[in-house]
Amino acid sequence: MGEYADLPGVRTWYETEGSGDPLVLLHGGFCTNDTWGAQRAALAAAHHLFLPERRAHGHTPDVAGPLSYQDMADDTVAFMETVVGRPAHLLGWSDGGIVALLVALARPDLVRKVVVMGTNFRPSPESFAEPAMVDAMTPESPDLAFFRELYEAVTPDGADHWPVVAAKTADLWRTQPTLTTEDLSRIQAPTLVLVGDDDLITLEHTIALYCALPDGRLAVVPEASHLAPLEKPDLVNRLIRDHLEKDAVQTMMPVRRASAAGAGGAAA
Repeated sequence: MGEYADLPGVRTWYETEGSGDPLVLLHGGFCTNDTWGAQRAALAAAHHLFLPERRAHGHTPDVAGPLSYQDMADDTVAFMETVVGRPAHLLGWSDGGIVALLVALARPDLVRKVVVMGTNFRPSPESFAEPAMVDAMTPESPDLAFFRELYEAVTPDGADHWPVVAAKTADLWRTQPTLTTEDLSRIQAPTLVLVGDDDLITLEHTIALYCALPDGRLAVVPEASHLAPLEKPDLVNRLIRDHLEKDAVQTMMPVRRASAAGAGGAAA
């Protein structure tokens, strides 16, 4: 069961589970906390999970005006300050990953480690493998039927509000986010960038994200799409937990991390 937190930006629904280090799970666009079903038990075994549903998603109402990742990041900061109450790890999937990057950039004091999955830092024409997909996203599109059912089942705004949310989300994906590699270079938190080898987000864009992060790690999940956490849950969950729960491993022949290795690196 969940409950509401009265935050400055929006009254936000959230759920909690498990115990241990706090870990905030940030779902994807059009999604609800139900889409974390393949991760919750595995992650709750070692972490105190916090699962907020963002504005216009799930049980959390829409807010007047367009959707923006910055507003959702501000909501997340308020949630972490009000509900979590201490620095936490962030796990963001797709849109949730964008929110996680923005929070890590703005409030490094609140963020310990980050995992982003299927995440872009530029808008869809620059980062999607199929940019035309966004233009085909009409409220009645068969491709959105699953998400529409998720929305209509729990939204406090009523099923008739779905076309508004669908249009806002399409506009969001066309125009945002607008981060630069210089912005990403200021993220201090150790960050795992995870992507399917057949992801909606191109591998080239994902590698650019990874390369821009000063303390990044990269995992490409084979035979997986944008839904890698559902398609390969055991592998994805292990990669997430390894990153969050273990200290950084010094490789034997560091290249990108050679400066950090110093005299401890292996000789060629």
